Order: sequence, then structure tokens, then C-alpha cells
Amino acid sequence: MYKLVAIDMDGTLLKEDKTVSERTKNAIQSARENGVTVVLATGRPIEGVSRYLEELNMYSEHDYVLSYNGALVQKTLSKEVIGKIALSGSDLHYLKKLSDDLKVNIHAFSETKGLITPKNSKYTEVEANINDIKIHEMNFDSIPEDEVVIKIMMIDEPEVLGPAMEKLPKEVFEKYTVVRSTPYFLEFLNKEANKGIGVEMLAKHLGIKQEEVITFGDAGNDLHMIEYAGLGIAMANAFEEVKEAANYITDSNENDGVAKAIEKFILDI
Repeated sequence: MYKLVAIDMDGTLLKEDKTVSERTKNAIQSARENGVTVVLATGRPIEGVSRYLEELNMYSEHDYVLSYNGALVQKTLSKEVIGKIALSGSDLHYLKKLSDDLKVNIHAFSETKGLITPKNSKYTEVEANINDIKIHEMNFDSIPEDEVVIKIMMIDEPEVLGPAMEKLPKEVFEKYTVVRSTPYFLEFLNKEANKGIGVEMLAKHLGIKQEEVITFGDAGNDLHMIEYAGLGIAMANAFEEVKEAANYITDSNENDGVAKAIEKFILDI
């Protein structure tokens, strides 16, 4: 029996218009009524998840959320932190210099300052609009070396970001978890942080075995949790490497893929 379900948001739970279908809401609610813990596992900050947690009634003392690609795992109601694996200001300075060399835009999420960037740009605006948060422009040189930074992102047009990623020094991949969550977002996390680690932290906290976990995803930042789960499920619209790693491929996010898989593997419909 599956006891924990972790669901990515963009491209998985959410349709292209950023809504959750009624069928998916009903399937999630039915799974929860059957004793299954269902959590959202996203690259977004917690502010970008709140309205969906409310819509899905996930604000009880028994509800959790994985934000920042698993770097932060916490209870939704009390905000009690179950696990946090962050970066620092020194990482921000290192990656800022690299972004300058590669001529790509950059922004980051500071624990105390929120969304910060040295220069506002198109895809920082996208980030802010998706999550309904403010942008704080500032000189990254003013950020202390020991500032807690949850994640750092290089953001730019896909035709700029793709070649830049290929030019990243090998040491970057040794120092950080590097995931491409969309064609225009390249994300850098603590080497020990990813959605798979986040799901594992929560599963251990809840006393749930790996084989009792289902995860849903579509993009590169979902790969670790797809590989970790007892049943890793890729969307029909997923990146090819996610499909290859998955145990099962469901329908697309536009066609109730999450609901159909929950109905099949949990509700026996």
C-alpha cells in the first residue's frame, strides 16, 4: 500500500493555465481520506504554493510541503521545519561571477530578503508573477558570506541558457545540485539538496518506507524524486530523461494525468 504521494506542480499537477482540475482535486482528496499523505513538491518558494495549498485543503497539522526543490521541507500550518539544506552568500558570489562570465541573468532566494537580483530581467519577472512575490534589486556584493540562501538561479532565454549550461565548469556540478526546471530556469542547490532528498526526509520523518512512496513529475528537477520513489510516475509531457527513469508514464497535465494514476494505483478505480 502506498502511504506518501509527492506531486510536482508546474507541468504536473497544474494545467497550462495554472489551475487544478476538479478530477485531480477529487482524486487527491479521496487518497487523503484513505490515509495517504499527499504533498506538493515544487521548485517554488512557499509563497508560490500557498493558494494551491488552500485550494486543496492542505493546511492541517498533518500537512507538509516541499519547496525550493526539496531544500526546505516544513509543515504547512505551523511552518515547523522538518529539513533544510541551504546555500550561503559565498555560493551566491561564486555563481554571480560565473553568470557574468557566461553573460546570463541571475537571481536568488535569500532566507531573509526573499527574491533578490542584481538586475531585473524578463524571467525574474516571470518568477515573481508565478509566485506573487516582490523583486528586490540589490548589489550581490552587499550580501554577507554567511547569508542563508535557499537557491540560486541562472535565468535567460533558452537559446542563451542552453549554451551557457554546456560551458559551466565541471567543478560546478561537483559543488552543487544543478537542475533545469524549465527551458529558461537553471537552478543551483546545495549538493545535498534535491526533491528526492526532500521526499526521503519527509518519508523518514513519517516512518514511511521508500517502496510506499509515489512521486509525480515532468522536468529535470523532478528526476531525483522519480528515481527515489517506490513508484516514480512521469507525465506524458515529461522530459525524455524523466520518462526513462520512471516506473510508469501517465497522461499529460492537460488530461488529468495525476488523477488517473492516483485512481489506478491508490483508489483502484
